[in-house]
Amino acid sequence: MCGVDFPNPFLLASGPPTANAELISKGFERGWGGAVTKTIVGRGVKIENVSPRLAVLKCGSKVVAMQNIELVTTRTLDEWIKDIRSLKNTWPDRVLIGSVMATYDEKEWQSVVDEVQSAGVDMLELNLSCPHGMPERGAGAAIGQNPEMVRDVVSWVKDVAYVPVLAKLTPNVTDISAIARAAEEGGADGISAINTVLGFVGIDLDGMNPILNVSGKTSFGGISRMAIKPIGLRCVAEIAKATNLPISGIGGISSWRDALEYMLLGANTVQVCTAVMLRGFGIIGDMIHGLRKFMEEKGYGEVSEVVGLALKSIVSFEELPKEKKIAKIDTENCSKCYSCVKSCSDGGFNAITVTNGYPEVDAKKCDGCGLCVCVCPNGCIRLEVV
Repeated sequence: MCGVDFPNPFLLASGPPTANAELISKGFERGWGGAVTKTIVGRGVKIENVSPRLAVLKCGSKVVAMQNIELVTTRTLDEWIKDIRSLKNTWPDRVLIGSVMATYDEKEWQSVVDEVQSAGVDMLELNLSCPHGMPERGAGAAIGQNPEMVRDVVSWVKDVAYVPVLAKLTPNVTDISAIARAAEEGGADGISAINTVLGFVGIDLDGMNPILNVSGKTSFGGISRMAIKPIGLRCVAEIAKATNLPISGIGGISSWRDALEYMLLGANTVQVCTAVMLRGFGIIGDMIHGLRKFMEEKGYGEVSEVVGLALKSIVSFEELPKEKKIAKIDTENCSKCYSCVKSCSDGGFNAITVTNGYPEVDAKKCDGCGLCVCVCPNGCIRLEVV
C-alpha cells in the first residue's frame, strides 16, 4: 500500500492500544502487521483527559457500541520520538505509521510532521477526523468536515513529507466522497476511513444520568464497534468509487470476515482498535488464519486480488433490477415459530397466515419486501422471481 510492504493487512488503529511503544511492541509480538500511533501533537499543546471516558451499549452480553471521549495522546512529542526510534530498531519489518494532528496552521502541521517522520515512521496519518474535544480547539473534525481545509492541510504536509501520507477522514459529513477528492487534490497518497461516528450511548433510567457519566455531566463522543460497521463499509465504497487512492478501512472490524468485507469494497489494509480493547491483541491469530484459509480455498494468491471485487455490485437505486419477487417457505425446515407471520402482519403486507399449522404465503398480497427472510431464525424463507 502506497509503496510500503506490510507483513499482513491487519493494523492496530490509532487509539489506546497504541498509546506507547510498550503496547505497540506487544501487538507486534502477537503478529499485527503494522500500527498507527495514538495521535501526536506539537510542543506546547496541553492534553487533559476526563474520567471515566468510555461507556458501552450492549445487546444481551455483547457490546455492540462503545462511546469514547478520550483525547489524543497525553505524552510529549519528545517521548514519542524516542518510542518511534525504539520501535523501528526493534521491529524493522513492521509498518509504523505516525498519527499527527494540528490546528489549521501550516507551520504547526509542518513542524510536527517534520519531527515525527524524522524519528523514522514508515508513513504518516493525518488525523482530520477526531469528533470530540479536539474540534473545539480547531483541530480534528473541525478541519475534516471542510473540503477546502482538508485540501490545504494535505498540501501543506506534502510540501515537507518524504514518507507516504494518509488522510484519516470523518464519517460525520454529508458527502465523504467530496472530502476524499479534496484530500486527493491536496496530494494525499492514501485515505484512512473511518474515524468514530459522533453519538451518545444513552441514559441510565434509574438515576436519570448519562451512561457515560463524568460526575453528573457528559459530552457527545465517538461511537465505535460493530454498530458503525455498515457506515464504515458505505464510506469506504464511496471513497473507492470517487478516488484512485488506496484505502485503509476502519470501523467495527473484529474478525477476518469483517476485514474481508472492507477489502472487497476497496480497502487495501484494515485497522482495528475497539475489538482489541475488548478482547486483546491475540485476536490477530484468528484474523490471519481465517483470511489465509479463505484465500487458499478460493484460489487467491495476493490480498490485492480481492480488493474492490464487490464494488461493481453497488449501483444507483435507478439501476437496480425491478423484478417481481415473492416469498417461498420451506416447510420441512420450518420450526413453526411464526415470526414471519407476526412481522408480515404488523410490519409488512399481511401476506402470511397459518394453514395446517404452517405459515403460508398469499402470492397476491406478498410484495417481496424480504422482511420475513430477515426474521426467520431457520433460514427457510427465500424470495423467488415470479
